[in-house]
Amino acid sequence: MKYIAGIDVGTSGVKCIIIDEKGQVKSSATENYPLIIPQDGWSEQDPQEWWNGTKKAMKKAVAESGVDNSDIIALGFSGQMHGLVALDESDNVVRNAILWNDQRTQAECDEIIEAAGGLDELVSYSNNTMLTGFTGGKLLWLKKHEPENYAKTNMFFMPKDYIRFLFTGEKLTEVSDASGTGLFNVKIRDWNYELIEKIGFDKGMFVKSIESDELAGFVTEATSAETGLKAGTKVYAGGGDAVIQSTGMGIVKEGTLGLIIGTSGVVAMSLDGFGENPEGKLQFFCNNSKDKWSAFGCQLSSGGSLEWFKNTFYKHSSDPFSEINAGAEKSGVGARGVVFLPYLTGERCPHANPNAKGVFYGLALQHDLGDMARAVMEGVTFGLKEIYELIQNAKPDMQPKEILSSGGGSKSPLWRQIQADIFNLPVKTLTGAAEGGAYGGAIVAGVGAGIWASVEEAAKSLTEETLTMPIAENVAKYEKILKTFKGLYTDLEKRFDD
Repeated sequence: MKYIAGIDVGTSGVKCIIIDEKGQVKSSATENYPLIIPQDGWSEQDPQEWWNGTKKAMKKAVAESGVDNSDIIALGFSGQMHGLVALDESDNVVRNAILWNDQRTQAECDEIIEAAGGLDELVSYSNNTMLTGFTGGKLLWLKKHEPENYAKTNMFFMPKDYIRFLFTGEKLTEVSDASGTGLFNVKIRDWNYELIEKIGFDKGMFVKSIESDELAGFVTEATSAETGLKAGTKVYAGGGDAVIQSTGMGIVKEGTLGLIIGTSGVVAMSLDGFGENPEGKLQFFCNNSKDKWSAFGCQLSSGGSLEWFKNTFYKHSSDPFSEINAGAEKSGVGARGVVFLPYLTGERCPHANPNAKGVFYGLALQHDLGDMARAVMEGVTFGLKEIYELIQNAKPDMQPKEILSSGGGSKSPLWRQIQADIFNLPVKTLTGAAEGGAYGGAIVAGVGAGIWASVEEAAKSLTEETLTMPIAENVAKYEKILKTFKGLYTDLEKRFDD
């Protein structure tokens, strides 16, 4: 039996897994690390924390799998997208990584759009707008606000590419993560050097980009001793989490809708060919197969909204999520009139607005924490439904028949029912999806290593775990509440800028 390792360098922690050639998970280990918030709207992490956690989690996963490490033939990667890891000429990290949910770069994003010749011209270069989360704005922010650090910067990585570099010594990125810089030509699947020059960046900072299932190096002797993987194990490029987690869920055919509720939320669809992205309203990235693309939108605070709610109101609970679910279940459809806007860290899609704020609307004396919990679950799902509507507009001839759901939001039967009712589609969860991007990274590495001929073949190993059907009565109620949800953002949009 052959085995594959997968790593997901996430925002709250790193997950390492071992799967077999049938797609079955043999072991899974997670190590958490802290978030650094230097000031309001900023979000950073120390890349050394990622590496320390990865070494510990991988060693544990290998040991707990009971597998001889000589039978682990490949390693694949997933990781939080858009983060800026700046390295000097000696390959030392210049400063803390600036993360995907950091909102400091709006002025720089506006400057990039202007340098490109306006929004339409920028979209013609990259098929995306420049969002505050994207890496391009962070690089310009570094140049403008920390010129001494920018001067030290010899190259930059996204988070998982940095960890893969520590495994192999090879300086590479891959097409899905590179798409999320806003500086990548997703149509030809290479850096857009014309745009890069217009902005004023040094082309030498941009490392080579390869396809997700291409060989990216081999585990070094030094790394072998620290991780438990055998020296010489093949390492494959992998993908950015928003894309490769969809691959690991089985979102590999055009027309299947993926819904991921992790810290952030993603609504995604695989596309068999390149398509235009008017005004850059969606994210349109290269997929993990060289002939596929991915259209999706990212909500910044999905599971993160419920995590904030838990940490704020259930600090002393021994089983907070059970209490939250029980209270939300008791509240009922519509949360007894409470509506929540999930913009705790600004928003990316459907509203590219770093100044947007979280809001509870409709609170009265009769409401309790159960109503607020239900409103959080519903508000997050309403926001994801708006992203779905953008995808529908982009591909009006494509009507998905089901949702494949993953992430923390898929673990709650109540939240799965809310998803089914608001989207008015059956919601399925599949084996492997609970392992998130690490599973997708392992699957793509397995394709690269020849265990599977394609991601479509690999996806056949996924089996259905749960099926949740929409309830017609609830669907009708949610259609009305969604109008209120949308109207609240419209009414408050100008206030968010005050």
